[in-house]
Parts: sequence; structure tokens; C-alpha cells
Amino acid sequence: MGVNGYCYGRDGKPDKGDYFKYCGQEFWRLISGDSDFHARIIEPLGHRAKQRGDDFAARRRTTIESLSSEFSAKFCDEEGAIHWERFVSFSSAQKRP
Repeated sequence: MGVNGYCYGRDGKPDKGDYFKYCGQEFWRLISGDSDFHARIIEPLGHRAKQRGDDFAARRRTTIESLSSEFSAKFCDEEGAIHWERFVSFSSAQKRP
């Protein structure tokens, strides 16, 4: 019989007839054999999520800066105002310059 596992949540009736649905603590107990595993993994998961979130934020900042610089170089005048004709021509024309 198959098992459908969820990392979080609850299901008071795991027996679905053709398969079992285990959620949260029961899922983690099933795969680890440890009834408290769900509580013990939360801190390492949170630490890793923060690392990944910080990495994502840095890459996002770099990407925004790069795209803004490219946009400004192509579609803005010396004072930083958008040159709308150039932008519309680029984004709407059949043939791009």
C-alpha cells in the first residue's frame, strides 16, 4: 500500500483505503523512526532557510541593479528621465533596432 507524506499539517484519519496519508509529526516519525524528529529538525531547517534567503536577497539586489543600469543606458536621457519614444519603439515595434 502506498503512502502520501506531508512535511507539515495533521490528518486524524491517515487510512485512505488505497493508501495512507501521513502529515507532520506522523510523517517525520514514519521516515525517521523518531517521534520527536519534527521538533529537532526545525532549527537546522530555519538556519538553512535564512542562509538561502540571504543569498536570494543578495542576488535579487544585484539583478535589479544590473537591469536598472541596462534600462537607464538604453532608455533614459542624461538626467535619468525615460525617453518614452525610444522605449515604446523598442517594446512595440515589429523590428527591433
